[in-house]
Amino acid sequence: MIEWLLAPMDAVSAHDVSGPLSWHARAMVLAWGILVPIGIITARYFKILPFQDWPRELDSHGWWNTHRVCQYGAFGMMLIGFWIILWSPPVQTKPGPHAFLGWTVLALGLVQVAGGILRGTNGGPTDAARDGTTNGDHFDMTPRRLLFVYVHKTICYLALGLAIVTILFGLWQANAPNWMWLTLILWWGALALASIALQWRGRAIDTYQAIWGPDPSLPGNRCKPIGFGIARHTND
Repeated sequence: MIEWLLAPMDAVSAHDVSGPLSWHARAMVLAWGILVPIGIITARYFKILPFQDWPRELDSHGWWNTHRVCQYGAFGMMLIGFWIILWSPPVQTKPGPHAFLGWTVLALGLVQVAGGILRGTNGGPTDAARDGTTNGDHFDMTPRRLLFVYVHKTICYLALGLAIVTILFGLWQANAPNWMWLTLILWWGALALASIALQWRGRAIDTYQAIWGPDPSLPGNRCKPIGFGIARHTND
């Protein structure tokens, strides 16, 4: 078993990856294979914590801080991985799907960061002390905020899917050992099962309600939830 785990996927060819390329792979797998999925799952399923007395207790910041740390950490690791491959000696292979998809994922990551910076103001009662009003792009769900949410969520899942495919092409191109394939498949499989269980339990709560509650008079609660499988509660 140990010999099989250490053997490359293609037993006929060798697994020979130089130092810079190996660190490129580590950085990208950490970014897109680990940090990004954790950040997405946290943001989707943990806006309201199991022990939180919602709606009396609103706006838990745990999910937001975790999501932000994971996504910006992933972006930093992605830039490191990009820098490594950019300044490494040229690889003596023809450009393949891994390189093309890698550039695509990089571009989508840049769009996500730019969108986060340009998403608009927050608003709501917690921001009222700043200017005396509750107005804000998020609280009022302005067209700017609606555009951000649609684009952010769409690119989020598109980039994650493409990143997983990119990693798999990279493993194949490097003729990675079997233990790498097995580890990533088990990791992603565990995350997928956890996501299914959390979705089934109704943990994908609307962000607006998680922050400001289910009052139907609030602007955001008069809009339909954005995204597939998003739950919204009535004001009972």
